[in-house]
Amino acid sequence: MKTRQVTFFLGLFLAIFGGCSSSSDGNNVDTSYNPVIEQADFVTVVDNRYFPLVPGQTLHYEAETEDGIEEIAVTTTYDTRVVMGVTCTVVHDVATLEGEVLEDTWDWYAQDVEGNVWYFGEDTTSYEDGEVSKEGSWEAGVDGAKPGIVMYAGPGDHLGEPYRQEYLPGVAEDKAEVLGIDEAADVPYGYYTGCIMTKDYSDLEPEIIEHKYFAPGIGQVLAETVEGGTDREELVDITYE
Repeated sequence: MKTRQVTFFLGLFLAIFGGCSSSSDGNNVDTSYNPVIEQADFVTVVDNRYFPLVPGQTLHYEAETEDGIEEIAVTTTYDTRVVMGVTCTVVHDVATLEGEVLEDTWDWYAQDVEGNVWYFGEDTTSYEDGEVSKEGSWEAGVDGAKPGIVMYAGPGDHLGEPYRQEYLPGVAEDKAEVLGIDEAADVPYGYYTGCIMTKDYSDLEPEIIEHKYFAPGIGQVLAETVEGGTDREELVDITYE
């Protein structure tokens, strides 16, 4: 037990601080980022206060974009997928514009024993001008891809610390920082206080920066592009199967 815990916390340390020491532009590999994943360090539910995944629940968003109002439905399924030996919850994310599917994605998340939520990959398909693309798809443990943290168990303990949410050079390089732990977000579905606010960005598109707000008991309620665009994605409804 003691050896397993040492391995786990070493992996977590590298996950948190590895992304701070170097970055990737799609050609360079950040060898300092090497989270150690052990099956025994994960649980079968995702009940993090700021990133709960409730099977059968769908979060509905609307996003103001240059092309119009996108509708996004994010459904936590009852399905699981084993990635790197870890049983992950499968989340289905579909974005549409005027009834046409723009992107259809299956995401894989798992929570560790400390309550941190990890992102283990995605199978994404985008549709544009009659073209179908799988660009952006990745799976932890395949071709050198590595999982990252999407929500800490205690976000307030990591204010201002950059961390990787995913890692496959040239494909998946999203990062984030916790900027606030008691923020407010006003969206069509309600007014939320006590939110976690993060700064989200990618080494692949460094000119774009988002601020995301996560409400306790719900998860993401608002995402705003603050640099490199003006997109605003708001929670408009929650439904259940």
